[in-house]
Amino acid sequence: MMIKKAIIPAAGFGTRFLPATKSQPKEMLPVVDKPTIQYVVEEAVESGITDILMIIGRGKRAIEEHFDRSFELEIQLEEKEKFDELLAIRKISRMADIHFIWQKELNGLGDAVRYARLHVGNQPFAILLGDTIMESDEKPVLKQLMDVHEIYGGSVVALEEVPDEKVSRYGVMDGKETAKNIYAVNTFIEKPSLEQAPSNLVIASRYILDSAIFDCLDNVFPGVNNEIQLTDAMKLLLETQKMYGLKFEGKRHDIGNKLDFIKTSVLFGLRNSDISIELKKWIWEIGDSI
Repeated sequence: MMIKKAIIPAAGFGTRFLPATKSQPKEMLPVVDKPTIQYVVEEAVESGITDILMIIGRGKRAIEEHFDRSFELEIQLEEKEKFDELLAIRKISRMADIHFIWQKELNGLGDAVRYARLHVGNQPFAILLGDTIMESDEKPVLKQLMDVHEIYGGSVVALEEVPDEKVSRYGVMDGKETAKNIYAVNTFIEKPSLEQAPSNLVIASRYILDSAIFDCLDNVFPGVNNEIQLTDAMKLLLETQKMYGLKFEGKRHDIGNKLDFIKTSVLFGLRNSDISIELKKWIWEIGDSI
């Protein structure tokens, strides 16, 4: 079946960025001049999906406002003949049909996904984590997963190869390569030690899941941090369905931690024609001072 709907979980507190995220969602932290979650929505749209449900929580109203129209701002920009800026903000509210639902209690990623059940229905659907930017010189990472789903069917998970010292931070795939960069998944192991890890291929923030995942989520017990873990439900789904992993072409930028947020901001800034020259000078000066 064609993938027509995507969900973006964005309800977490973002405690690693406090106090900045006390009143501002971490997904709204800007990378240069664009909030992180806008990059995520653009990836879905570029992949051909314009029906998007965001799961948000307390203090996330700014996300709704960002994707809504701001008539007062539009009038002001038009009066000042700032037409480039006017087109840019109008594009935000027009690029997709974005719906919102509130996660009443923060009980983990799996619980957040459960809120999408009525919106998704019986269709397979995409999940894009709202605090992760994916880049590719080829097609969008989500579209790469959609292509695998179209050929093989079943659920498809994005995989990333990580250094051995980082394996214990992620859900790790155990499976067998069946075609170049495509793996038939046997199971997942959540945050194993290096000795226990079956590979160094980890789940990387993008998924295509069959709607049967909702029944699996209803039948798993709270796991790590006493939360409903999506990985546990995926392991249950594997008992009845095939699942594939794709080692995608591209790069993942995890905006959920400070160091990667800073590195991504610098990288994207160097590509921005308005500031790249001055930014390179500043980096040179910093290097000399260090």
